[in-house]
Amino acid sequence: MRLSDLISSKKAKVGIIGLGYVGLPLACTIAQAGFKVTGFDSSKEKVKTVNEGSSAINDVSSELLKNLIKRGKLSATQDFDLLKEVDVVCICVPTPLSIYKEPDLSYVESAVKEVRRTLYGEKLIILESTTYPGTTREKVLTRLKDKGKVGEDFFLAYSPERVDPGNKKYTIENTPKIVGGVTPRCTEIAVLFYSQFVKDVFPVSSPESAEMTKLLENIFRVVNIALVNELMMLCDRMGIDIWEVIEAASTKPFGFMPFYPGPGIGGHCIPVDPFYLSWRAKAYNFPTEFIELAGKVNERMPYYVAEKASECLNEVGKSIKGSKVLVIGVAYKKDISDTRESPALKIIELLLERGSNVSYHDPYISKIKVSGESFTSQNLSREVLNSSDLVMIITDHSNVDYELIKDEASLILDMRNKLGRKDRGTLPFSC
Repeated sequence: MRLSDLISSKKAKVGIIGLGYVGLPLACTIAQAGFKVTGFDSSKEKVKTVNEGSSAINDVSSELLKNLIKRGKLSATQDFDLLKEVDVVCICVPTPLSIYKEPDLSYVESAVKEVRRTLYGEKLIILESTTYPGTTREKVLTRLKDKGKVGEDFFLAYSPERVDPGNKKYTIENTPKIVGGVTPRCTEIAVLFYSQFVKDVFPVSSPESAEMTKLLENIFRVVNIALVNELMMLCDRMGIDIWEVIEAASTKPFGFMPFYPGPGIGGHCIPVDPFYLSWRAKAYNFPTEFIELAGKVNERMPYYVAEKASECLNEVGKSIKGSKVLVIGVAYKKDISDTRESPALKIIELLLERGSNVSYHDPYISKIKVSGESFTSQNLSREVLNSSDLVMIITDHSNVDYELIKDEASLILDMRNKLGRKDRGTLPFSC
């Protein structure tokens, strides 16, 4: 049976390389659609927990995972030899930055090495990891060329992940999927595959266009967040409430989209994507000054927050050194348990450098390690709040008792406007 027929009948076996925040939700979605899915991961612990039906990812419930495992629709393995048995391979591995802020594609290269070793017969290979334009051809296709003719013997495409952790409205199924194949036939096969479980699939002319689409989506956010963060710092100096300004500007029914300031940016994509594009642009002698400036502004935010904390304490006659500071929320965004690139961790590091006695509360994250020190999430109680010299709202989780914070804390630095503009303006302890 041809690959297209296997996909249309959902008899194609699917392999997902990487069972993290992108790979596991994708594996579950495909399995729910009726395909048999095998997840591949080098982590023994991750494979074990998946096979036990225990999910560490907010977007995948353990109940769903157990059901799929029990029905034989999903399994996980460290044995990459089993890739030879699958018809479709989705590569969903991390693409971090090196210490020099350059792309680290070692995980992609490792995955492609396994795919090449087990590439026999018709197979669709899709890269979903965020990367720079040209990666699919240069890092994947060049390593598979001797295995046959692309578009005939095997099919290769890029389709950027669009997972938004914690988003209850937009899931993999109802978020349009961008697909760019190396050849028209590659695009056709990839579109056919995604159409089995995604409502809208949007093909583009090449993998480079699909790769650039992902970067544009996130750099758009990076630039606008940087703009409003810089305006927040200016408004702070000018004695203007940035939240009031945003609220007022948002009344305009055209030509304006509100973005909101915060303590910095986190997650895998938003802090990383500008550097991927700026690095790639150097090969074309094209300096991306605007994008790089936005990245610098956002990277500066944790330092601004630490300085603001010091100012708040000074206003009540206290030094940041020796003060008890309680940080509310250490995840990089609300209502998830992900701390990747979280600005809260950098803020805690800066507070520790200044001699603060730091503790934190996060209902999703029980333990963290910063600057070699281990921290355990504190229960949010009157005693903890009363004993804190400063409470900093860094991540605005929905299930935190902000009324209790407002009633019991003696000094609050609210970086998310969670207390509300009107409350903050009337409460003497809010800085």
